[in-house]
Amino acid sequence: MKTNLRIPGVSMTRRSFLKASAALFYLAWQKTAHAGPVVRRPALSDYPFRLGVASGDPDHHSVVLWTRLAPRPLEGGGMPQEPVEVRWEVASDESFRHIVRKGTVVADPAWAHSAHVEVTGLKPDRWYWYRFIVGLDASPIGRTRTAPAPTHEPRLLRFAFASCQHYEQGLYTAYEHMVREDLDFILHLGDYIYEDGVSRHAIRQHDGPEVFTLEQYRNRYALYKSDPALQAAHAAAPWIVTWDDHEVDNNYAGMIPEARSAGILPFAERRAHAYKAYFEHMPIRPSARPNGPWLPLHRRLAFGRLLRLFVLDTRQYRTDQPCGDGRKAPCPEALDPRATLLGPVQKRWLMTGLEQSDARWNALAQQIMMARVDRKAGPGEAYSMDQWPGYEFERRTLLEHIFRTGRMNTVVLTGDIHSHWANELPALADTDAPCAAVEFVGSSISSGGDGTPRPPHLDTLCSENPFVKFHNAQRGYVACEVSPREWRAHFRVLDFVTKPGSRCSTAASFVVLHGQPRLHPA
Repeated sequence: MKTNLRIPGVSMTRRSFLKASAALFYLAWQKTAHAGPVVRRPALSDYPFRLGVASGDPDHHSVVLWTRLAPRPLEGGGMPQEPVEVRWEVASDESFRHIVRKGTVVADPAWAHSAHVEVTGLKPDRWYWYRFIVGLDASPIGRTRTAPAPTHEPRLLRFAFASCQHYEQGLYTAYEHMVREDLDFILHLGDYIYEDGVSRHAIRQHDGPEVFTLEQYRNRYALYKSDPALQAAHAAAPWIVTWDDHEVDNNYAGMIPEARSAGILPFAERRAHAYKAYFEHMPIRPSARPNGPWLPLHRRLAFGRLLRLFVLDTRQYRTDQPCGDGRKAPCPEALDPRATLLGPVQKRWLMTGLEQSDARWNALAQQIMMARVDRKAGPGEAYSMDQWPGYEFERRTLLEHIFRTGRMNTVVLTGDIHSHWANELPALADTDAPCAAVEFVGSSISSGGDGTPRPPHLDTLCSENPFVKFHNAQRGYVACEVSPREWRAHFRVLDFVTKPGSRCSTAASFVVLHGQPRLHPA
């Protein structure tokens, strides 16, 4: 809905006003950029690579390498206010006897001395090792892998997906188990950090109150990335990342914060700080550098002819929750064609990409559950308005498009709700309609504490929603094995995360046969 904002001497729509505001934020930030001489041997107070290294967004000939110089991570980084030269090396062996690419990159204080290196000219479907060097200090060694060549169909692709790693509510033991799996990449579906303040009874504590400023967001990322298990997972394989709400503010929608009284312009500034800090700490390509409170995050990655991965952003462009937040009965606003999670540009990009894809499998890497799960027992209905059912018109449009275009090889990968689910997705509102796709929802790494293998009201939930084939509320992740013939998903669970040393087991496994969007227990 367009709303004309009355500003003296100016007539503009709400969208135009927000774009103008974004440009003002960006211009203000540009003035803070440092253009001084680059320092090659800075005088540092401590080891600069205390946040580790990472790689991400692989294609068949390139990969992104990341690090951030931060000798005092929780104190704004502790770096001098001058650009620093960082050397980088990529080798075909862990001992670095055969260096295949090397170069330098400038870590700018305006971007928290982070470094994003887009390394090109690599061979497809290969493991590589990489490191950074500043002065006499070398970073930990990371391992990364390129994607298969565009014309190649690999026999097997293995990856895991995870989300929701609240630092205070549990340990990152799941990553300790994840790095022992033979994974080609790791997919993170959001809530990499949590923005809230300190909980008095937490397993471990946040570094301060709820975050709003750029420095606070930077320090919060530094706290999370200081975890050894998370660093090890980043160093083990390339990551593909997207965000959800807690990277900014719980359940925010576009430019609308959770607390509506906060106001659009103050929230736009907060979102700009959060998006900048996200870019500074993630292994995403330099082309994703934010422009004020806007960051282009949705993208497509190809793994030969086997898999097209559509990485979605369901926060940045969404309209407000149509029926209000929380669990509600269906309302007419959910069927309003103007209500959107993706925004018109991303929606067209996704639907066109699915229609044109010639991959054996298509996967949507996204944040919120797509299945229309009725949470109310007996007569009446109640759906989560922050998830796809709150935007039912767009949900139906997408599933009908998948079904109509014959893309019966589509798998939806989801995070957000701190529990495991395996769902079939009917093409129409009628749950007896043919399925258009399947959905695997991964539990949290730590959010919610230890969890339970049998959530309350499980039997009622499954009887109300026959398309739900599995549900579990323990912590963990999902490991996937994709071959030309089938997609296997294994729901890994931990016994506990509130103390170290938990074992990891498989609560359930499912198989999807190519071209047959149905779930079969494995």
